[in-house]
Formats: sequence, C-alpha cells, structure tokens
Amino acid sequence: MTLEFLTSDTLTPIRHGFFTRAGGASLGIFAGLNCGMGSCDKNEFVATNRARVAKVMDVAANRLIGVHQVHSTDVVVVDRPFDIPPKADGLVTRTSGIALSILTADCQPVLFADAQSGVIGAAHAGWKGTQAGILEATINKMIKMGAKRAQIHAVIGPTISQRAYEVGPEFRNIFLKDNPINTCFFAIGKGDRMHFDLPSYGLLRLRACGIASATWTQHCTYFDPKRFFSYRRSVHNNDADYGRLISTIKMDC
Repeated sequence: MTLEFLTSDTLTPIRHGFFTRAGGASLGIFAGLNCGMGSCDKNEFVATNRARVAKVMDVAANRLIGVHQVHSTDVVVVDRPFDIPPKADGLVTRTSGIALSILTADCQPVLFADAQSGVIGAAHAGWKGTQAGILEATINKMIKMGAKRAQIHAVIGPTISQRAYEVGPEFRNIFLKDNPINTCFFAIGKGDRMHFDLPSYGLLRLRACGIASATWTQHCTYFDPKRFFSYRRSVHNNDADYGRLISTIKMDC
C-alpha cells in the first residue's frame, strides 16, 4: 500500500510531509505506519515503517532524525545523526540531506522553513510545550542559524481539534493565568467541561512571532481513525497503546 502524506504550498520547494497511518507494516491497534519506537509495537515493524518514510524523503534511514520528546522548550541543532537522541522537542538544521522528524498522536507537529536562507525546523507542540514556548524557541534557534524572521513559514499538521479536546476548569485556569485573552480558545461543554482549541492557540503564538505565515492543515487526528492515530481516542476506546504519526522536513542539496 502506498504511503500517504500531506504537504503545504507555503513550504514549497522544501521537501516535507505530514504522514498519515496509510501504507505501513504494523498490525492491530498500530495498523499502518506507526513510527514510534516508544510504542509497544514490534520493533521490526516500526523500523520497516521508518525505512519507508526515509525512502520517500530520499534519505538513508539513519538520516531520518528525531529526538526523545519530553514536552520541553529545548531545541537542538542537527548536523549529523545522533548516537543517542537527546531530550528535546524542537530540531533545526541547515545541513542538506538530513530529514528532521517529529512524532505525534494528537499534539501539534509543526514544520518550519526559510527556503531563501536554507534553514528548516520541526517542533512537537502539545499544549504544555506550546504554552511554555517551544514554537518561539524553534523560530529563535532558526534565526541564530541565519534564517530571517520575515521569511519563515510554519505549518501545523494533523492535530486534535477543539470539539474533541475536552478539558476541565483547572486546565483553563492555567491559560487564563498566563494571559486572560486565552479565554477565546475555550468553548463551553457539558457541566464544568470545556473544549480547548489547540491549533488556534498554536497559530496565535506563531503569528505573534512576526514570521511570514502560519497555517494549519485543518486535519483532526481524533475524528479520522482511518488516516490518523490519536492518543485521546485510544484512551476512550480502552486500547492498550496507540501509534505515532511522523512529520518530516528535509533540506535538499
């Protein structure tokens, strides 16, 4: 089965893709393109899936590079494969032939590119990392590497949408304490429940940085089980684990 990936015109001509779960070797609850070594899936299936992604990106498997994601604001510069993936949630490079990658299953995968300066980036941005500043940290690291703020384009890939993201009042209070304007990202739900708009919050943070553009692909991971893995959906289904989607971007020679 052919791999499926989403792209954005704003990142063209940089090679990139937000991969769906189609075309993978994994079975059962991981059926499809599960690229998460941290899952309980068989390692050989995950390795096969990652090799297929690397082939699409036209890199060797060891040059499809990710990090040990921990919901931080740490961003690493990549110029060669890691012996051991560092703990971080953002990656940047200006080295050709390296594909930066992020794993998600509801959190925001964000790809960045300044094609003119030849600097690219990728970030794993859940609510905690976004609120703490991972998007801004990734942009700042790109600028230190020679990118121009007004030339950076950012795209948020498939993530959980507001109608699927139910939270409690304590969650909302975290955001209101940070900035009262954040009340606009919450819709009233049942009882004391509310629904949080993670991609809109991510877009606000990105656009406040003054970059060239920031968009969302408009794909919800929760409500499209045939195409996307979802952590929250797996919890609601009482699944033992869940697959991880991969999003990747590469600077060609």
